[in-house]
Amino acid sequence: MFMAEFKLRFGDKEWYVRRIVEASSLEEAEEKAKRYAELMNRGEVKWELGYVIEARRPLIIGDEELKRLS
Repeated sequence: MFMAEFKLRFGDKEWYVRRIVEASSLEEAEEKAKRYAELMNRGEVKWELGYVIEARRPLIIGDEELKRLS
């Protein structure tokens, strides 16, 4: 499982979103994320791929994460 972060731009505003990417390798995940950004760029909001990382437990705040931060 992989996670991609995208920077979105609309006029002078910017924000970030993350998406889970189903892929068997980092290279495949990067290709899918780039393609996703291209397809999302059809409107006024511009999508830019920031990075793709392997994620064991993406976007989960659980006991394991809290213990690691303590």
